[in-house]
Amino acid sequence: MDELTEVAVAVADPVRREILVMLRHAPLTAGEIAARFTISRPAVSRHLRVLRESGLVRDEQVGRHRRYSLVRSRLGELAAWLTQFDERRPDWATRLAALDTEVHRTRRDRGRAEPADTAHHSREDTA
Repeated sequence: MDELTEVAVAVADPVRREILVMLRHAPLTAGEIAARFTISRPAVSRHLRVLRESGLVRDEQVGRHRRYSLVRSRLGELAAWLTQFDERRPDWATRLAALDTEVHRTRRDRGRAEPADTAHHSREDTA
C-alpha cells in the first residue's frame, strides 16, 4: 500500500479523525484519549495502533503511560492531493502561466506600438 493510501485509510474512520483533532493541540496519553470516547479502551487502543502504524501519530513511554503525539508531516501528501478538489483554492500554476502569457503579450504589443508612436511624434516635431 502506498503512503497516500495508507494515510487515507487511517483517516477514513471518524474515531481516528477525532483522535487526530485531539492531538492537534498537545500530546495526550492513551488514557486521556480513551476517556473522551464512549467506546471501550481496547477499541481506542486499536485505533491508536492504526494511526501509529500509518505514521500519523508517534508514541512515547512516559512512566507507566504511553503518550501520543501527532506527526503533522504525514498529512501533507494527502492534503496536497485533496486541494485539487477545493474550488476555493486557486490553481497557482495555471494562474502564473496565464500571467506569464499576459506579460509576454503586453511586451509584444508595446514593441509593435512604439515604432509607430515614435514616427508620429517625429513628424509633429518637424512640422
